[in-house]
Amino acid sequence: MSDTPHLWHWRRTVADLYAAIRRHEDPAAAHALWRDTRRRLFATHPQSPIEPAARAAYAGPHVYPYDPALRLAATLIPHEAAPERLAIGADGDIALRPFARTDGLAETLGGELTLYWIEGYGGGVFLPFGDATSGSETYGAGRYLLDTIKGADLGTTDDGRAILDFNFAYFPSCAYSDRYICPLAPAANRLPHAVRGGERSGTVRPQ
Repeated sequence: MSDTPHLWHWRRTVADLYAAIRRHEDPAAAHALWRDTRRRLFATHPQSPIEPAARAAYAGPHVYPYDPALRLAATLIPHEAAPERLAIGADGDIALRPFARTDGLAETLGGELTLYWIEGYGGGVFLPFGDATSGSETYGAGRYLLDTIKGADLGTTDDGRAILDFNFAYFPSCAYSDRYICPLAPAANRLPHAVRGGERSGTVRPQ
């Protein structure tokens, strides 16, 4: 049987999860929902990036404790540049077109970030980043915060600023398995400060 129905269900579950996160009045409770739902999916779902033989014993994804200081709202400044083309294995190439730069992160994170639009049918917003934990406490190639094609969308404030809650940062699938090739954080999105929120390596303090 094709894996497509399972992938459809995975995508719908993730989209429903982020819709619930956007509706939630308590960000810390929303984070607990995100953590627990992802743990269940990784352990049981046929589309889990964890190899099937390892799923029963897998205790992650591991996350840092929720930190309210990492829930930020950023004004988006238009930032047009040439698309960046990245190879993603059997699926060919994708083009990431920079369309905005954040304003409002530097005081907390030491820098600002570029948001990308994934070119192609439908398109979507993509925000990968690296930070001072990359390669030690978190995945070396960086983490994702937004990927609206996959449903990862934290929404906006009432005045139109982008909600960038780094407690919801997560590893790309290629962190778990060689079956995946993922777009990674470009140099423009490497933050100098440590962002101790969201997904972390299992060797860091547990939650």
